[in-house]
Amino acid sequence: MSAAVLQLVGVTQQYGEGETSVSALSGVDLTVDKGELVAIMGASGSGKSTLLSIAGGLQKPTSGEVVVEGTYLSTATRRDLAQLRRRSLGFVFQDFNLIPTLTAVENVTLPLELDGFRARVARRAGRDALASVGLEDKLDSYPDDLSGGQQQRVAIARAVVGGRRLILADEPTGALDSVTGEAVMKMIRHRVDQGAAGILVTHEPRHAAWADRIVFLRDGRIIDESQRRGADALLSDAR
Repeated sequence: MSAAVLQLVGVTQQYGEGETSVSALSGVDLTVDKGELVAIMGASGSGKSTLLSIAGGLQKPTSGEVVVEGTYLSTATRRDLAQLRRRSLGFVFQDFNLIPTLTAVENVTLPLELDGFRARVARRAGRDALASVGLEDKLDSYPDDLSGGQQQRVAIARAVVGGRRLILADEPTGALDSVTGEAVMKMIRHRVDQGAAGILVTHEPRHAAWADRIVFLRDGRIIDESQRRGADALLSDAR
């Protein structure tokens, strides 16, 4: 049985038409297995965030196929996609994307409640997820009462609650100090080691070093990749 959680096959994303068209991605093939963290690196405009958005079903590619846990996103209904995002996909963004009028635990449990979980069951899962990131004493705090690092940990708890199997992180440490950023990377790594698959978009070599594999994008194409044991040399060249 395949261990692949995510497969991108010949994915192309084109904006505009004719002479003014721009290719954000061009024929990208990428597979991410269970228990594997893949870092995506490249210059601004290389297609990193577009790849992540397509992998999470937030936008459809111009051509190619995206498969998440055996579900072909090209033929999935809007309802199927919404259900997949609630149950299988966890997103971690640089700007946290927390709802300011909800407490920490309410932010974490919202996807579960939208999926029909009873409030008591959802709160228990949210409490456990926040405890796993060291915020068991901040359940009822609002985002404005939390530090940037604490808000990002709430976002990670929301991304993993309910046993999500694919974690998609877009520059999750960009707004954090170096110590907090390393702690966030440790949390993402831990979730992957527990059996999730993960994609990390980053421009920081020290954070990419947490990955099992590093993929380099340039002008929407994969130009190089390395397993962990060969990553140091490639990261050195990329600096």
